Amino acid sequence: MSTQKVPAYYPDVEEHRRLLANSLNNVIEGKINSTGSITLEDSVTTTDLEDDRIGIDSVILLMPTTSDAAAENIYFSAQDKGVVTLNHTSDTTSRIFKYVVIG
Repeated sequence: MSTQKVPAYYPDVEEHRRLLANSLNNVIEGKINSTGSITLEDSVTTTDLEDDRIGIDSVILLMPTTSDAAAENIYFSAQDKGVVTLNHTSDTTSRIFKYVVIG
């Protein structure tokens, strides 16, 4: 379930309150709409993670979802608006991660 942005202004005050309450309740339930998944590219040592929610000061947390991903050592570089570079080993195994962007 993805959450939608609530407009800063909405002509129907009651509907605006409902939208705000739904968004706040989603946040309370942990549905902050800041997750995704990435597969490391084969036979290269860098993979770009592109996500509009990434900023220069964002923190990206990875959760391996395959055993090969769990064994991978990764560090991040070249972080900019919308993209960060993941540095890793060159391999041909399936290395899939879920991620969360904070900030």
